[in-house]
Amino acid sequence: MTSSSRLRNTLYGAVLLAALAAPAHANDKVSAGKSVGTAWAFLPLEIGLEEGIFAKYGIDEEISVLTGDAKLQQALTSDSISFGLGSGPSMAFAVKGSPVVAVAAFAMEPRNISVIIAPDSAIKTVADLKGKTISVTTAGSLTDWLVRRLSVTEGWGPEGVKIVALGSFESSLPALKTRQIDGIMAATEAGYLVEERGEAKILVGMEKYAPKFHTHVVFARKDLVASNPDLVTRFLKGFFGTIAFMKANKAKTTEIAVRVMHQTPTAMNKTYDYEISMLEDDGHFDPEAVAVIKDSLVGMGLLAEKPTDDQLFTTKFLPVKP
Repeated sequence: MTSSSRLRNTLYGAVLLAALAAPAHANDKVSAGKSVGTAWAFLPLEIGLEEGIFAKYGIDEEISVLTGDAKLQQALTSDSISFGLGSGPSMAFAVKGSPVVAVAAFAMEPRNISVIIAPDSAIKTVADLKGKTISVTTAGSLTDWLVRRLSVTEGWGPEGVKIVALGSFESSLPALKTRQIDGIMAATEAGYLVEERGEAKILVGMEKYAPKFHTHVVFARKDLVASNPDLVTRFLKGFFGTIAFMKANKAKTTEIAVRVMHQTPTAMNKTYDYEISMLEDDGHFDPEAVAVIKDSLVGMGLLAEKPTDDQLFTTKFLPVKP
C-alpha cells in the first residue's frame, strides 16, 4: 500500500469515527398535560412515550396531570404546557380568550364518563337524579357539561340537577361515602374499580346523551401553532400513531394502563373493551359532533352565541397520517 493510500485510509477512518462519536440530534422536549389523571382515553401520552412512538417523530415528552379542564386551560395559558388533552366543550375557553386552539379530535361519544353512585343509594334509575347533587371536576369541564346535558335531555332543564365542583375523583369519593353528594360524574374506568371494591357503582354511561360528539380533543397554544407547525405535526403523528398501536395491542395497552392508572387488570380490560371504539384514527372534526357542541354551549348558557369553527379549532394539521 502506498503512503498516499495509507493517508486516505487514515483520514477516512478518522472521519468515520468522528461521525459515529457525534451525538444524535436531540429530540424536541415537549410538555403535554392531561385534564384528569383517571381518563383511560388519555393513555396515548404514556404509551407513546414508553413504546418509543413519540421518539420516532423526534419528540421527548414531559407529562403533567391536572385536575379538570379549567386547570388545563390555566396551564396552557401560563405556558406551563404546550399541548393539552381536554374535552370538546372546553373549546369554549378559546372563544373566551384562552390563547389555545384545538388541533385534533381524538375521542367520539363519551363512553368513558358515567354517573357513579353509592352501592346502597336510594337512586335506582336516571329519573331519580332530578334535584340531586352530582360532583364534577371544575366549572366548564366535560363532566359539568354532561350533567347539564343529562338534565336537559331528561326534560329537567340545565339546572335540574345540582352541581358541585370538587376536583379529582379522589376528592369526590369521600363526599359520596359521607352522603354530602348523591353522585359523581366521572371516568367509567374509575367506576369499574370502585365497583370491584364495593365502594360505589355505575348508574348510567353518558354515550346515550351525546351519541354524536367530540368527547376529547388535543389543544395547542396558538403561538406554537403559528411559530412551529412542524412540531405540532410531529406531536400529532406520535399521538395518533400511539392510538393505532393501542388498537392493535390490547395486552400491552392493558399492561401499561394497570401501572399508569394504578388499576386492576380486570378493570382495565373491561375499560379497553368498552372504550377503544371511541378513539379516532386521524383527528378529524365531524360537522354533526361540532354542531352538537356549539348548540349546547349556547343552550346551557356557557356562550352567548354560537362560535364559528375557526374560533374553536383548526384543520391545518388534519387528517393526521402517522
